[in-house]
Amino acid sequence: MLPVIAVSADRSEGAPATGPNEFGRIRPERAKSYVYEPIVQHIRSFGAEVIILPAEPTDTQGIVDWVTRHCNAIVITGGAHDIHPSHYGQQVEGRLDRVDEGRTGLELALAKAALQRDIPCLGVCGGMQILAVAAGGTLIQDIKTYNPSALEHEQTTDPAEPWHAVAFEPGLVRQSYGCNIIRVNSTHHQAVDDPGPFKVTGRAPDGIVEAIEHPELQCCVGVQWHPEFIDPAPYRMISYFAANNV
Repeated sequence: MLPVIAVSADRSEGAPATGPNEFGRIRPERAKSYVYEPIVQHIRSFGAEVIILPAEPTDTQGIVDWVTRHCNAIVITGGAHDIHPSHYGQQVEGRLDRVDEGRTGLELALAKAALQRDIPCLGVCGGMQILAVAAGGTLIQDIKTYNPSALEHEQTTDPAEPWHAVAFEPGLVRQSYGCNIIRVNSTHHQAVDDPGPFKVTGRAPDGIVEAIEHPELQCCVGVQWHPEFIDPAPYRMISYFAANNV
């Protein structure tokens, strides 16, 4: 059997129809749970299978226990939501976008299980922030509030296009890409501040943390960009570790 990677899902609330569509039919945007298809395609292309987890299960701990027993790795995906500062012991001090406590609770529990049991884990965008918070780290609540002269980290172009450079330190991420500098997309306004026990292995030119790795675990890695839309090297990396965690 192929190694199995559990992937956390995002969700949206939906929206009412503003009128008939081009065919004259009313079709409201329904609430949905979802994962971007390229994530699934990349993981499968690297020799692993995918289990998609609901954004807010009825029994969070039960789902986490099932994942630790039956899955070989975890991918914590990013999405259009922020981690509330209360999860890292702070008050709201600036911009705070949509908060999804159900999803945040599941992803924090998954991250803590990966850290405690040395399960291969990849955090993508907000998933990297989840890893840092789960390990006792903190976040920059809003990059522009923290540093008005910082780069624009919410690109105005299609995230299928690179936006800024990231320079790597030695580690799994640099090894997965096979080079010291790449260009990545950027769709975030929060960022890792104190990484806790993680080592920072990638930064943007303005110093914002773009990659973290746990130095004592086989593969517990976070990247701040969305590699599924550009170069999927981190998905190759996590699939490799999943195969060796069977």
